[in-house]
Amino acid sequence: MKRILAIDDQQLILLSLEKHLTDLGYEVKCADSGQEGLRLFDSFDPDLIIVDINMDGMSGLEVIETVKREKKPDVKVLVLSGNNDEDTIINGFDLGIDDYMKKPLSLNEVSVRIGRILGVKKDRIPSDDSKGKILQRNCVGVVIPCYNEEKRLLSKEFIDFTNSNLGYHLCFVNDGSTDDTLNVLLELQKGREDNISVYNCEKNGGKGEAVRQGVLHMAKDKQLDYIGYLDADLSTDFKDFDDLVKTIASSDFKIVSGSRMSRMGADITKESARKIISKTINLIIRNILGMSFNDTQCGAKIMDKEVFNELFKEKFITRWLFDVEIFMRMRKFYGKKKAISYICEQPLKRWIHADGSKLSMKDSVKIVGQLGQIAYHYSFKN
Repeated sequence: MKRILAIDDQQLILLSLEKHLTDLGYEVKCADSGQEGLRLFDSFDPDLIIVDINMDGMSGLEVIETVKREKKPDVKVLVLSGNNDEDTIINGFDLGIDDYMKKPLSLNEVSVRIGRILGVKKDRIPSDDSKGKILQRNCVGVVIPCYNEEKRLLSKEFIDFTNSNLGYHLCFVNDGSTDDTLNVLLELQKGREDNISVYNCEKNGGKGEAVRQGVLHMAKDKQLDYIGYLDADLSTDFKDFDDLVKTIASSDFKIVSGSRMSRMGADITKESARKIISKTINLIIRNILGMSFNDTQCGAKIMDKEVFNELFKEKFITRWLFDVEIFMRMRKFYGKKKAISYICEQPLKRWIHADGSKLSMKDSVKIVGQLGQIAYHYSFKN
């Protein structure tokens, strides 16, 4: 039996690799740091090392150099990394690696490359169960606030997504639901605890507080590069959300926010009355922020880990307009000019208004008063 040592500081990646390679008949051990990987190497004596480049502490290149120089010069090495820097890749081959695969990549492709490196027969290639499963470049946490979602929670869509996208962790926050939402969520989590968690708030605190609690809970997980939030009805679908992640991962933005702007080629639908009210409210919001956002209230946003705690450490003062407060907190923390440069508004390809929305027209009128609270609290009081 061939032995494989996988080294990566992101548990979501390691768990997926370990299960997949074990199912293929390999003996697998995992390490979540370069130092731990070197310690395991001596007792395990692997035939192949799979290692990431960008790790906290000891980098993947340092691990490879140490192994090749001090332990086993002829050990096979496969690099799986989101680092696309040409010099880094060349340095890896100079150190004696056998292959370099850039994330995102499919598990089946990893299987084929490992088989080639180790000279394993093709019958070691996995079944169709692993087809389409992708190791992401980054680990991403997604908070999904839920209040009385028992009858409209799209469980299949969530399960299919986590099965295919192995760098994502979904955190469902039950916001004091009075129906059977909590049990539905616990059933959804069952057997998928590595990729789905449930955070239960006994009392209903509103969407903003549910998101805040979920973000602070997930921020404790150091492997997550980004945390975002998404509506439980999936009015914004996962494909659009993944596009937001790709944008923030390839830029210096701290927040990438979805925008429901109507444009050619996009499927954006709203009730006509809601559309008029939304435009009116948005005009007021733009004046308060002093920033020309088209849509602050879209329920799809992704944030860099640098801003998690700063934006969510204190409770929001309003029940529905926490998105506006997030931007106000960005402005207060970084200053207006820098805050604008750190926030990207990205048009969605699809957004569908879902039946059963918890926000009524009467509530929309109250929003104007809450905007006044925000203006006073962030611009005058402080």
